[in-house]
Amino acid sequence: MNRSLISKYNVQGPRYTSYPTVPYWDEALFSGEQWETTVIQSIRESNQQEGISVYIHLPFCEQLCTFCACHKRITKQHQFERPYIETILKEWQLYLKLFQENNQTPVLKELHLGGGTPTFFSPGNLRFLVEELFATVAIAEHPEFSFEGHPNNTTYEHLQTLFDLGFTRVSFGVQDYDPVIQQAINRIQPFEQVERVTKWAREIGYKSVSHDLVFGLPFHTWEKMEQTIRKTLGLQPDRLAFYSYAHVPWVKGVGQRGFSEADLPKGTEKRILYENGKLLLEELGYFEIGMDHFSLVHDDLYLAMQENRLHRNFMGYTSGATQLMIGLGMSAISDSWYAFAQNEKSVEAYQCRVEKGKLPVFRGHLLTQEDLIIRQQILNIMCRLETSRNSEYSNLFGPIWDQLHELEQDGLIELSENNLKVTESGRAFIRNVAMAFDKRMLERSPETQLFSSVV
Repeated sequence: MNRSLISKYNVQGPRYTSYPTVPYWDEALFSGEQWETTVIQSIRESNQQEGISVYIHLPFCEQLCTFCACHKRITKQHQFERPYIETILKEWQLYLKLFQENNQTPVLKELHLGGGTPTFFSPGNLRFLVEELFATVAIAEHPEFSFEGHPNNTTYEHLQTLFDLGFTRVSFGVQDYDPVIQQAINRIQPFEQVERVTKWAREIGYKSVSHDLVFGLPFHTWEKMEQTIRKTLGLQPDRLAFYSYAHVPWVKGVGQRGFSEADLPKGTEKRILYENGKLLLEELGYFEIGMDHFSLVHDDLYLAMQENRLHRNFMGYTSGATQLMIGLGMSAISDSWYAFAQNEKSVEAYQCRVEKGKLPVFRGHLLTQEDLIIRQQILNIMCRLETSRNSEYSNLFGPIWDQLHELEQDGLIELSENNLKVTESGRAFIRNVAMAFDKRMLERSPETQLFSSVV
């Protein structure tokens, strides 16, 4: 660990699930009509060849976890389930019209249920949602259907119902097993419950079971982190997400103020949690995939890395790319490759827009030609740890390449005239490398806090 480099590069920065990142969208130049135009363009270019991805945001949770930065609605009133699902299906019908007007049937390649807590919804309601969606699409030859399960309320029936519908991957949010940390983040869930749902998923036949861990939570020490990792690896999940806790209370308000700032590990202390965790994971057979992800060699994520098929979007890392990703539900973000669009952030505003027969997008960004070029460069860095500049755009790449030399001098990248490769030491600073290409942020440095710390 190079403490001086951590001190130097531990600045605020994006996680690059998109470029441009959301704070730098040109919302004034965006309109719903233009968004539909880019969706139609993407339908014509890609639907039949590679299919589409659909992300469904199911925002309800029964209690607030104080580490969470997701868009959610806290309630124990389950009568909201069916009306919300019916709104999602109405929103999908609005997109379906765009396919029908172009004489196409959607080919569904990827489907992910995220939240919130998807398993807040009853198995019967989830079946209704998925079957209604499937009735309007063709299923791709090798689809990837996945969902996020809360260990405390995921039942055997949830797992069996979704497996019977074609879901083969489930991700369980673990975060940490230490009781003090669980109390601080208001996420009380015993190891035995995670063990139970993991074994159920394996018994039923899921090909990939993933666990989400978070480092840098309040009161975290390496001793506590090590105990959580060793317990997790005793269950041998096929893949792991090992996330840095993003402390952004200026965005999420009181939900992330359930503990004191002084309780959080910072800087080198926090990074050691990841580096030690990475060594332990690798010792026990896991391979680092991109940023914050690990998998065993048989998992699709590892195979995608080996075959240069890794992709990154608003769902994180995926084992394949689709040009069109449609986000359904409150706050969901869609990506047509040429534009991004985000749905209304409250359940009421979202449902109101859909009931009026309008796509519920309230903001977005139309990518310029320059955006598209930089987007591909950042994707290359985040997914392949290397990229090459195109001489055709020397006016763009010249200034970028000029400012990469400090990263090279610090041993984070290897740089040649036209190629960049992230070194093993540079993996910890991959967001800093991507930031060197972020022309929009470099031209308009944030005056207020927008992002979490990079390292």
